[in-house]
Amino acid sequence: MAEVRYVQATRTYPGNDEPAVDALDLEIADGELMVLVGPSGSGKTTALRMLAGLEEVDAGAIHIGERDVSDDPPKRRDVAMVFQNYALYPYLTVAANIGFPLRMARVPKADREERVRKVAEQLELTPLLERKPGQLSGGQRQRVAMGRAIIRQPQVFLMDEPLSNLDAKLRVQTRGEIKKLQQEVGTTTVYVTHDQVEAMTMGDRIAVMNEGRLEQVGTPAELYEQPVNTFVAGFIGSPGMSFVPAQRLGLEPADAVIGVRPEFARLWQDGMVGPFEGEVEYVEALGRETFVGVDGLVLQVEGRAAAQVGDTVRYGLVRDGLRRFDSQTGAALDR
Repeated sequence: MAEVRYVQATRTYPGNDEPAVDALDLEIADGELMVLVGPSGSGKTTALRMLAGLEEVDAGAIHIGERDVSDDPPKRRDVAMVFQNYALYPYLTVAANIGFPLRMARVPKADREERVRKVAEQLELTPLLERKPGQLSGGQRQRVAMGRAIIRQPQVFLMDEPLSNLDAKLRVQTRGEIKKLQQEVGTTTVYVTHDQVEAMTMGDRIAVMNEGRLEQVGTPAELYEQPVNTFVAGFIGSPGMSFVPAQRLGLEPADAVIGVRPEFARLWQDGMVGPFEGEVEYVEALGRETFVGVDGLVLQVEGRAAAQVGDTVRYGLVRDGLRRFDSQTGAALDR
């Protein structure tokens, strides 16, 4: 195991003026699960591939442990990658797929079989060892891919959107399994996803990227409660933070933007900022709670909302939950 450090690491693709990853500074602790999250084109996958040795580092450096690996080929970096398409050999059994890295390393057969057995037990794959990938479900194939990475005992696991091919229910189950497994083996892990819910539930810390730059890194709670700018505030959370001009709410400074999360925007009660009136734009019922869109804000209502699209409702904001941002730069003013 080892820590990972990006030091002003930059990647610019030929023919492009703007870097895909721009002077990335990021430290990942030994044994940490770090999630790189951001929209398409944010540079998160490029940053992962730079660490794997699949993309060049045009400037800066990447360190694994004490070594600068910026110029090392992938096979010398002691990392194991789990891809979104599983990358299993269809003609090999589960046991052979898991043990393939050891076979390439010429580990003796008896040792190889023992390590395959242990990994299979850990991943609850023992009954499937003689099956081929085509006989497995998506979730089972993902566990085989995980087993093949684990058995190498690398310094770093790299995971590129590993759950994107699974249905919603299986994604929830499998991300819990990956998180538990990573805690058990204690291997430093860099995990890429565009799904901020996945990032929030899995990461020890999260690095939010946008247009090749690192916007903020922190724990899920830090990103949710103390976003450094409107991009992070709007990207993290489901739904994300809504923004309205301070002047419209009668708040200071008048030229600021006020950020409001749904739990701090509710139907009117005494003691709130307001009241305000607005027309309901949409209603999203999710069982225990309902989200109601009004005046560009998202209100959270417990249970079923009495309002319907087109209704006029009175609502208010919880003062302690409001965040102020610079209307020009988007930078947080409350930190």
